[in-house]
Amino acid sequence: MLVDHDVPTILGRIRVRTDGDGPAMLMWPSLLMDGSLWAAQAAHFADRFTVLVVDPPGHGDSEPLTRGFSFDECATVIEQVLDHVGVTRAHVLGNSWGGMIGGTFAALHPDRVGASVLMNATATTAGRYQRIEYAAMLQTARLLHGIKPPLTRSVLKAFLGPTSLRTRSDVVRAVRTSLSKVDMTSATWAVRSVVPERPDQRELFARISTPVLVIAGDEDATFPVAENRAMAESIPGADFVVIDGAAHLAALEVPDQVNALVDDYVVRHPLDM
Repeated sequence: MLVDHDVPTILGRIRVRTDGDGPAMLMWPSLLMDGSLWAAQAAHFADRFTVLVVDPPGHGDSEPLTRGFSFDECATVIEQVLDHVGVTRAHVLGNSWGGMIGGTFAALHPDRVGASVLMNATATTAGRYQRIEYAAMLQTARLLHGIKPPLTRSVLKAFLGPTSLRTRSDVVRAVRTSLSKVDMTSATWAVRSVVPERPDQRELFARISTPVLVIAGDEDATFPVAENRAMAESIPGADFVVIDGAAHLAALEVPDQVNALVDDYVVRHPLDM
């Protein structure tokens, strides 16, 4: 059973839900999503790990954002979460925004991380099209006073591929529910920080010395396979896997496949306590 914690951090109060016992495994989701993205992973790993499911800054039950942030600050949030719950080191699972921050944390705090599983992410700056796309999305959301149709359909197409849209109605419902809860002021600060203002991290990621698995979805329109592969190639010794039939939210779309990949990776790279 997940237990709620409110953790004071440099980016406000962060809601973290914990369950299980054993080595720690922290999970950080995508923009516009809360910790429920990891529901299947939390349930799967709680019998062997202490799972720490994060609602990231300005999302879910965490405190609303009042400013932008750097990726280094997000890595500090992970450090503060681990300190708050008394954990020295943790495996880190991250999707999209979480994948970028997972890599940042591994580079800056190698003594605090075991294995990192970075999904549907990138190490490069946003291209012109992506900047325009997200700026338009935010403007439309402000006019609609939230993420509502027809904007919801556009976000669904950015997050989910044809397989999920056609065959996984439960996944579509879960994303719609998360989008309906988005605080637009917080989302604006977060999107600006993660999309147009995000740094090129390839030089930083070249310093990572801990095990990293990069997972891409072959239907991911936001960060295509080539972009995920380029991120993996910037990390010394990183493993790289592509999942068929998954898009930008692989942990939600194909949880059994993600769980199996993570299981195998953390068994091969156990967390020294």
